[in-house]
Amino acid sequence: MGQELFQIVESPIETETVINKVKGREMGAITTFIGTVREYTNGKRTIYLAYQAYTSMAEKMLAQIGGEIQEKWPGTHVAITHRVGALEISDIAVVIAVSSPHRKAAYQANEYAIERIKQIVPIWKKEHWDDGEAWLGDQLEQKAYPNGKPEIEGGGL
Repeated sequence: MGQELFQIVESPIETETVINKVKGREMGAITTFIGTVREYTNGKRTIYLAYQAYTSMAEKMLAQIGGEIQEKWPGTHVAITHRVGALEISDIAVVIAVSSPHRKAAYQANEYAIERIKQIVPIWKKEHWDDGEAWLGDQLEQKAYPNGKPEIEGGGL
């Protein structure tokens, strides 16, 4: 394909660019997941989010997820782009595109991808509210960062 399939970027994500990475004559379906920044979470108003990543490891983990998908759903193609930096309400944070000869595999693989991203990819978000801000921990929000942000050796954070 010649294009980077698994990327962490600092600029807005162009959905069509991600979709084009998985198109193919043998494909009968393309599913996309577009994750956006929402304004309210658990009744609390978010002003904006700031994402950070251990970029080199995050891209490796995105590629690992792509490999897992191709193993579980042979014949699929996967591209994932996740944005870091400050994102406003409604901005696109992640785009996942999966193509497959048949639609069922494309749907299943796409859902699998977002769940695995939240489980294993080193990307963190800081929510900024009207009355303060906080690092929410990992993407499953199961790990707290009492010192304010994640500490990764060699991660450049």
